[in-house]
Amino acid sequence: MDLDILKIASNTENNKILENHTHRSKLKNSICGDEMEINLVIKNDKITDFGYQCKSCIYCQASVSLLSRKVINKPVKKIKSLINMVLFFFDENNKSFNNEWSGFSKLFDKKNISRKECLILPFKTLSKALKF
Repeated sequence: MDLDILKIASNTENNKILENHTHRSKLKNSICGDEMEINLVIKNDKITDFGYQCKSCIYCQASVSLLSRKVINKPVKKIKSLINMVLFFFDENNKSFNNEWSGFSKLFDKKNISRKECLILPFKTLSKALKF
């Protein structure tokens, strides 16, 4: 187990329920049973608050923790671009993240390909919440 992944997953500041959410989605990984729920508050086409709850492995927890911190105050249009990049990350060769999203490089690494579905579940759930 990579200590960086444990450190990322241990940041649970956005592991919360948002009662005043404007967008919500819940998904379950049919392969392993991980469950993810995301609640968002979107104002002026930006995510202003992000809450998540999950019953999942450490890879999924790290992924949603980092995602929740990186997308707050970002335009929805930019987030759509990030989601597309992540969903196809393991299918394309030599894909890297630009400076804005470089923190995801610690999780999205070819050595973690066996945990692909765990890592992308939060992004699929966010995409469903945003209706992409």
